[in-house]
Amino acid sequence: MSVGDAHASLPAAPWRIGVDVGGTFTDMVLADAAGVTRSFKVPSVPDDPSEGVLRVLRAAANAFGEPVEALLDSCGLFVHGSTVATNTMLEGKGATVGLLTTRGFRDSLEIRRGFRENQWDHRRPFPPVLVPRYLRLPVGGRMDRDGREIEPFVAADVEAALEEFGLERVEAIAIALINSFLNPIHEQACAEIIRGTWDGDPDLVSLSSEIMPIMGEYERTSTTVVNAYLAPRVVPYLKELNARLAALGLRRPFLLVQSNGGMTSVERIATRPVNLLLSGPAAGVGALNAYRKASKTGNLISMEIGGTSCDVMLMGRGAVPVHDELMVAGYHVATPSVDIHTIGAGGGTIAGVDEGGMLFVGPRGAGAEPGPACYGFGGTEPTVTDAQLVLGRLRPGPYADGSISLDRDLADSAIKRFVAEPLGLSVEDAAGGIVRVVEQHLLLAVQRISIERGRDPREFTLVAAGGAGPMHGAPVGRTLGCARVYVPRHSGVFCALGMLHTNVRHDITRVFLSTIDDADPDELEAGFSRLEDEARAMLAGEGFNGDTVRLARELDLSYRGQQWVVRVALGDGGGRDAADVRKRFEEEYDRLYGHTQPEGTIEISNQRVVGTGMLPGLKLGGVRNAAGDPEPLETRSAFVSPEIGWRDIPVYAGADLRPGHGIDGPLLVEERTTTVLVGAGDRLEIDEANNLVIRLST
Repeated sequence: MSVGDAHASLPAAPWRIGVDVGGTFTDMVLADAAGVTRSFKVPSVPDDPSEGVLRVLRAAANAFGEPVEALLDSCGLFVHGSTVATNTMLEGKGATVGLLTTRGFRDSLEIRRGFRENQWDHRRPFPPVLVPRYLRLPVGGRMDRDGREIEPFVAADVEAALEEFGLERVEAIAIALINSFLNPIHEQACAEIIRGTWDGDPDLVSLSSEIMPIMGEYERTSTTVVNAYLAPRVVPYLKELNARLAALGLRRPFLLVQSNGGMTSVERIATRPVNLLLSGPAAGVGALNAYRKASKTGNLISMEIGGTSCDVMLMGRGAVPVHDELMVAGYHVATPSVDIHTIGAGGGTIAGVDEGGMLFVGPRGAGAEPGPACYGFGGTEPTVTDAQLVLGRLRPGPYADGSISLDRDLADSAIKRFVAEPLGLSVEDAAGGIVRVVEQHLLLAVQRISIERGRDPREFTLVAAGGAGPMHGAPVGRTLGCARVYVPRHSGVFCALGMLHTNVRHDITRVFLSTIDDADPDELEAGFSRLEDEARAMLAGEGFNGDTVRLARELDLSYRGQQWVVRVALGDGGGRDAADVRKRFEEEYDRLYGHTQPEGTIEISNQRVVGTGMLPGLKLGGVRNAAGDPEPLETRSAFVSPEIGWRDIPVYAGADLRPGHGIDGPLLVEERTTTVLVGAGDRLEIDEANNLVIRLST
């Protein structure tokens, strides 16, 4: 049964539920093993994200004529993507953190890397350091570069620091000592003293040797501090939501999507909330995996545009890259994260005219409250959604199952006041300008994650997702040179659907310093074996054993003298064959940078194991093939493109389009959670999986 069928009955139990809390909407997808799915969308509640979760569950229960308790009682898997960690960083509302560091390194956190990310922007101030100097306190003791103790640990320093932390009402403590990634005993001694004497919550103590045991003093310290900064805000929210859902009938604790694109339990993430910084958008990995077979290609670029932002992700040959470099609100975080590029360009992105008389769009957004002007919730500034409504691409009236209603007059008024009159344009021309500017931003975002990563977007299918994505997919895809745009039926709830196709995943790292030629194969193998044992134990604790466990080995490699590493997946040899490792590294290095050093010395910095707990596959539900040509709902005057201008075009109901249908553009398709624009010369087809494929004109 398709998402467009508004009269679907409750699927056969047990079912899976995925809930994605976004900045503007909270999305939910319910699916059973047979592929019967239903989607729901309600406005988010920024002040209380958990209320948004409960609100969308109530909407689903009402649609089925069942109480929420019945919906949760038969749920076999509940997956949640939370923006709480991200918003805590963006809003600067984390905890008061105390930092214990090695004597003489008190200011490392504030010095940062010692250089600017943008060398040409030397006036922009750094964001405030998360731990002020008076809360960064030194501890005696020192490990050398080989992990040997050269100065004894001074317990009295920890006790003195705790007294200071108590006076300053510190809520969480981060411990980051020099070279602890090689030998953590001093950090563990600190933690033992704290947990035995501190008046605070002993669970709110973060050790760098546990959070991210890597070489890189600043990155390791920054990541540990961010973890401590988030914990008192994120963990209580998750535990409270888990308890509320359990009280309503949920039999098993819900799972959370991590930044690495995999899932984990609330219990395990409670000690590492830093791994939730990309919790919502990272579920796009699961969605791309779900649509990889349906689209018949492993080369996909997703452009997921919601109400607040656009998240761009690239899948090459069936894999989405994962790296350890993440910047959130100006703070460095070294945690395994899928490669996502995010910009402030969504349906609720605000447009206006700056002091120089230039039109701008974003990055500021209207959010869920007050939202775009056309929502009628009090917003007065024009947004991209208002522009699409003025251009005739959106239908005035109820949207998203009636949770909002679009008012054309309010959109006209906002664009006229803030854009059209200042620029001396008609309201329609101003709306067209807003859309063209935001699509330029979208184009650059896709190029950032494709061309700048050594990928040719012409070799990829563009997946237009999110509530606003299918409106921009064809224009952006055409400019990129893509041959087609893939629009999932569940486009408007893309990440919520992806959560139902996501496996449990754990990334485990161990420092290993050597060159590939000098590395002892037995020592390398022993290191991987220890990491694999750890991964198996973690997965076993979450119910995965035997054939449900997948283990993959990786190495962090670089040429001698280079600071940044390349993460390389290993083959069946597991790293024992130096020639195979060199070949794999040079292929990836050449793709990224366009050259190699054929005789260069290749150094190893880390061993990695990725442990995956495989969940049973979930089918994408199909429908009957087309029995005849579809009839449009209406013919509407809409702005097609700058080249075509305004034209009367047919508007189809998504529920009326079935596999086998093919229609030439220009046209619009209205789904329950999104609207699709097909340009002049393009052809819309419905594939066997009941998704929309736009074959672009050259």
